[in-house]
Amino acid sequence: MMSKELEIRVGNGYAMLLVLFLFIAVMLFGLLGFHNPFFLLLLPVIVLVLRGFFIVNPNSSKVLVLFGAYKGTVKVNGFFWANPFYARSEFSLRARNFDSERVKVNDKIGNPILINVILVWQVQDTFKSAFEVDNYVEFVRVQTDAAVRKLAGSYPYDNFDDAQAELTLRSGMDEVNEALEVEIMERLAIAGIRVIEARIGYLAYAPEIANAMLKRQQAVAIVAARKKIVEGAVGMVEDALDQLSRDNIIEFDDDKKAAMVSNLMVVLCSDKEAVPVVNAGTLNG
Repeated sequence: MMSKELEIRVGNGYAMLLVLFLFIAVMLFGLLGFHNPFFLLLLPVIVLVLRGFFIVNPNSSKVLVLFGAYKGTVKVNGFFWANPFYARSEFSLRARNFDSERVKVNDKIGNPILINVILVWQVQDTFKSAFEVDNYVEFVRVQTDAAVRKLAGSYPYDNFDDAQAELTLRSGMDEVNEALEVEIMERLAIAGIRVIEARIGYLAYAPEIANAMLKRQQAVAIVAARKKIVEGAVGMVEDALDQLSRDNIIEFDDDKKAAMVSNLMVVLCSDKEAVPVVNAGTLNG
């Protein structure tokens, strides 16, 4: 039994169309000219010839089956004629888009996320698409969803909870999309489907934790910004003290240094503008 696609060529439809016209002319001539009903026997032949005609459109194909036996696939576009007893099934060879529904899954850490995939695919092996699976379009949908669920469970959404993770769904899009494409390609190979492109189209935390995760991200950003501000403030205070001491502008003991450092840090790290206070007494007052 054949287990792979066989591309075949069949008869020219235009040539058989001339033969059909010849049969019709002979039958009419016999009936009208000789009044012989024997020529009516050509009618079933004409019907069978008519049934053998078919058209293959560009980027389309016809799978031919004779009494349950696969005979081949016609992929050349045009007007053809073949055995009228062939059962013919049409399979499109055009590239198709599949935008999956947003599914809720758990990432590697267990956080619920929403994710969907955009898949570009086309039929490559018509034998497998026709006979290895029941419904190849539905097969693409189900297996793509399964691949997305598996992929989401293999990586964390981000590295907030997993600081050791070098690759995440959020930051490693190129690598993740490549892994997704390989996973889907392996799953769809049984159906003779070629994966042209597969990529994540939507990725977000599930609604029940989205607000909490947003606050956490904001907190991390604020802490990072504060750290930079403090680092800059410390450097500015060090430069100020060094310059004052180097230029002998004022003598500082430890208490005065501590007070000045405290005041400068408050001024430099505060969210609000500093309010100046004029000291009318002495420095020690």
